[in-house]
Amino acid sequence: MGELHLEILVDRLRREFKVECNQGAPQVAYKETITGTVEHREVYKKQTGGRGKFADIQVRIEPREENVEVPGLEFVNEIKGGNIPREFIPSVEKGFDMAMSNGVLAGYQMDNLKVTLLDGSFHAVDSDQLSFELAAKMAYRNAVPKAKPVLLEPIMKIEVVTPEEYMGDIVGDLNRRRGHMEGMDSRAGAQIIKAKVPLSEMFGYVTSLRTLSSGRASSTMEFSHYDRVSNNIQEEIIAKVKGKVEA
Repeated sequence: MGELHLEILVDRLRREFKVECNQGAPQVAYKETITGTVEHREVYKKQTGGRGKFADIQVRIEPREENVEVPGLEFVNEIKGGNIPREFIPSVEKGFDMAMSNGVLAGYQMDNLKVTLLDGSFHAVDSDQLSFELAAKMAYRNAVPKAKPVLLEPIMKIEVVTPEEYMGDIVGDLNRRRGHMEGMDSRAGAQIIKAKVPLSEMFGYVTSLRTLSSGRASSTMEFSHYDRVSNNIQEEIIAKVKGKVEA
């Protein structure tokens, strides 16, 4: 929804339904991914008297190939010779799949991950499905920080229709918002500016555009893709998230 839609809905809540609400700044749906490869061995062992818990897995964690149609976890089982019984393998996959909902940098969803189960061992009495699921979650938490994780941000495709005299100001404003110009065109006497801009920089843009063009320019925006966040901005986002958690 556009910002005007949201303002109208909030106004209706107050006026028609007499419901007061707290308005916060919009939140950006960042994602996390990894850029490196790491091999890791995780041994989960718990003894509490009586039957204990035991699972031992060795995994390779790496990025998936780019432009995969279905994002998420790619799990490869390379266990040979029954080092881990077949019924425990899905539990390892499930553990990694569940862990991906919480990234290691700032808690955002992990976008893509390839996990290869290389080796492991089990105990005839103490091993069960839950033990291997927990071992996978622990392996994720311990290994992913070593695989060069990065933040990804949503990039929006924007098209601005404006009279020619406002083009310089509008292009300058988009550049300040970390925008990348895609091209310019003309249509029925108006100038068309096409660009890709991070969503985090576009809050309040409708109002800014109205001010820059004396209300004569209009814009449309749609999602384009996710792209890597620069290091300094990544540090700011992580610091902000940690600040909220501590508060």
